[in-house]
Amino acid sequence: MEHTTIRKPIQNLVLSAMLLAVGIVLPFFTGQIPKVGSMLLPMHLPVLVCGLVCGWQYGGIVGFILPLFRYALFGMPPMPNGLAMAFELASYGFIAGFLYSRSRWKCTLALYRSLIIAMLGGRIVWGMVRILMTGVAKEAFTWQMFLAGAFLNAAPGILLQLTFIPAVMLALQKTGVVRFPSESDTINCIQKSKKK
Repeated sequence: MEHTTIRKPIQNLVLSAMLLAVGIVLPFFTGQIPKVGSMLLPMHLPVLVCGLVCGWQYGGIVGFILPLFRYALFGMPPMPNGLAMAFELASYGFIAGFLYSRSRWKCTLALYRSLIIAMLGGRIVWGMVRILMTGVAKEAFTWQMFLAGAFLNAAPGILLQLTFIPAVMLALQKTGVVRFPSESDTINCIQKSKKK
């Protein structure tokens, strides 16, 4: 019993470090894809997975330090946008992990619900931080800039997140890292959500 208690935080710490490393390296690969590379939101993927697998505490911390750490190493993402991204990604990891951990059934429906709410929440936080930083950046942040940056330009990344992350979670279930419920539990999850 004591061994299991110790192993879980250590496992979460190792997985979080690995996902932080993936978030640092992944933009190099997606940046090679002309025109859409940056729209794939490569740092968002490992943060969302971290929140879902390791929990909201780890997802929030990894999300916050990832853009700052990447800026310290490579000068990207440029400041002050990198600081806004730190709050955005922290929100992603925190919200996705918190909602998924509080879901009664850990099924794909709960996974999608957590992802969509986290994506909306993170983008709202990003917009609020950008508005607060307009004095520092000395450039206006308009409603059109918010819509373009949060949704229109990010559409390929949003689609990638909604397809790739559930696939990763199912792959992690096969390795035993994540446990989805049985098929009957998933059916119960869908039926209960329809009744609400």
